[in-house]
Amino acid sequence: MRLTRRRWLWLSAGAAVLAGTGGAVYAAYASELARARARLEGRSLLVNGRFGQMEYAIAGDGQPVLMIHGTGGGFDQGLAFAQPLADAGWKVIAPSRFGYLRSSFPEDPSLENQADALAELLDELKIERLPVLGGSAGALTALQFAIRHPARCSAVAAIVPATYVPGRDPVRPTRLGATIMAYGLQSDFLFWAGMRIAEDQMIATLLATDPEIVRGASPQEQARVRKILRDILPVSTRSQGLLNDARQAGSPQPMPIETIAAPTLAISVEDDRFGTAAAARHIAATVPGAQLIVYPSGGHVWVGHDQEMWVEIDSFLKRR
Repeated sequence: MRLTRRRWLWLSAGAAVLAGTGGAVYAAYASELARARARLEGRSLLVNGRFGQMEYAIAGDGQPVLMIHGTGGGFDQGLAFAQPLADAGWKVIAPSRFGYLRSSFPEDPSLENQADALAELLDELKIERLPVLGGSAGALTALQFAIRHPARCSAVAAIVPATYVPGRDPVRPTRLGATIMAYGLQSDFLFWAGMRIAEDQMIATLLATDPEIVRGASPQEQARVRKILRDILPVSTRSQGLLNDARQAGSPQPMPIETIAAPTLAISVEDDRFGTAAAARHIAATVPGAQLIVYPSGGHVWVGHDQEMWVEIDSFLKRR
């Protein structure tokens, strides 16, 4: 624990230095937080169901596809990730999972209940059947939806899936990662300060991606990665979902994915620090007829492969 405290003291001291430099720093923090809140304002809708309130947003026209966000996300991350699909003529439906932004956090936030809540959302939208995509921890929900509601799932894509791998110990965060989860993900100011003074550590810990890969990427890809990190603000409105994901994705339980009948695509990256390449291979080996794509490098946020990955997903969905 000494190392954890030392690193936490280092981060806290850095935040204190920022705070202590006076009004200019606070103004910068307040301005960025205000922009983060304004970015969300008026972009989503709400429905009520058995599990409370669910938030969602829609982008694009055409055939619907459900995009389930990953850890640290919300409807905004779902829309941002799947914007290439909206541009390609799909109607992207992006919910906020339990405990994220304006979605309720029920007494039992299980994957089964998350899947059932999404089925209720489709009822409200009068959508009978559609493809379901899930990124990172969202892949757990996507697979559970395909298992529990097979008649409503026309295809499923698990993107960098934080799912079960037989014989592998649970993925435990580093001491620094555990400290960030315990403290930094509860405070908008500490999260903002972390981005300002320890961006590389935040990318390595929260985005499970080698910062050197980001630095070597194109300006567009560097901007995309930094946007993923920056858009976790306001983190205080996502903390319940984040902590729930840490429990579920940190120690994922086996699911009967061999029963999935929908066409399935599993995508990952070999050097993803969350180890999702092994999870994608397990999905591809277990779900009948599943397809597999594994990129050699790019980390958990697939640096350098964003455009080609969404082209592959679009092609996969259109064949279905």
